[in-house]
Amino acid sequence: MELVQEFLQVSAQLYKHLTKLPPDKERDEYIQKIDEYLDKRGSIIKQIQKLEVNPLPGHPFEKQLRELDKGIRERLKKAKAEIAQDMKNLQKTKKSEQRYVDPYSSVRVMDGTYFDGRK
Repeated sequence: MELVQEFLQVSAQLYKHLTKLPPDKERDEYIQKIDEYLDKRGSIIKQIQKLEVNPLPGHPFEKQLRELDKGIRERLKKAKAEIAQDMKNLQKTKKSEQRYVDPYSSVRVMDGTYFDGRK
């Protein structure tokens, strides 16, 4: 298979995979699959770069590849932002849970000593 066609095929698969975000339980598999597609694309790009003449400029699939790449970048940003937001929410939950478990952890008391403010 020609490298450009293979690159187009892997890019289309990645684009399709990024169409919707999975539920939280399946997120690890989802991210792992994205990683696999990105690794495949990276290896194909390296193979293309090793060629003496770059076949992409002027190729019939060039426009389609550029549009796919733009869409992939946008969807990756969106997925990253959503995952980052979920991680932030998880940290908030952990923090509030810790406050519930030990509400007086932030209060500093000096072993029951009492300081009289009167003169």
